[in-house]
Amino acid sequence: MSRVMNGASPGVIRPDWTAPANVRALLTTRLGGCSLPPYDGFNLGEHVGDDPQAVARNRAMLRELLPAEPSWLSQVHGCAVADAGIPAADVPVADAAVAREPGRVCVVMTADCLPVLFCDDDGSVVAAAHAGWRGLAGGVLEATIAKMAVSPTRLRAWLGPAIGPGSFEVGDEVRDAFVAVDPGAAQAFVPTPAPGKWLADLFMLARRRLQAAGVGRIEGGGVCTVKDVERFYSYRRDRHTGRFASMVWLEPAAQAVLRGREASCECEKRAGY
Repeated sequence: MSRVMNGASPGVIRPDWTAPANVRALLTTRLGGCSLPPYDGFNLGEHVGDDPQAVARNRAMLRELLPAEPSWLSQVHGCAVADAGIPAADVPVADAAVAREPGRVCVVMTADCLPVLFCDDDGSVVAAAHAGWRGLAGGVLEATIAKMAVSPTRLRAWLGPAIGPGSFEVGDEVRDAFVAVDPGAAQAFVPTPAPGKWLADLFMLARRRLQAAGVGRIEGGGVCTVKDVERFYSYRRDRHTGRFASMVWLEPAAQAVLRGREASCECEKRAGY
């Protein structure tokens, strides 16, 4: 994960991943914004009890950083995948979105669940998925891959911040849901002193599902939302809290070339040329 953009309003992170030049991604934090406690400060969730005007102002600030309004979803911990390129009269009920047209911003909101961003080698399709344990066990990543309609071997995935393995205590039913499908998933669960309780590694579980689906290039992961109080919202930690967003989109070819040249020049400057 790259730097937090200090001094910006809002504070955002640009994921470090080996994506094509025309693929852009952005991750918000709780830094900046205008929401009051307990949502302080850059809450983007309309459904968590925050002042609607504060959320609207936060979303307006986010829009200034993007090529278009994000294709917001009504997330239900399911496996439905929306097409961000198809206009919808209502907010789609889905937990993932796919886009093939430049400027269409796929977005998922989280506060402990795992955001997963996808792109293909050619920079022709991107996707974002919301993978809590229910969606992950139910197949939301596999459904997203299928919707992208590209060979999984040509896909790359990036795992965003989520509840870490030292903080995610679950019961037998969660472990059983994964082990029933993949016996090797047992290694992602560490028993606690309490009977029937386990510490689950959501990042490992996602990697196993992605690899089984044929996606071999997986980056990111390991940043715990529960422990990173300054930057991220966490439902498990705070209960009454906001949501941050993970986004990915395709840029028009001309802009991608320009950004590629700018990056090359910056590397040359750092190298002393």
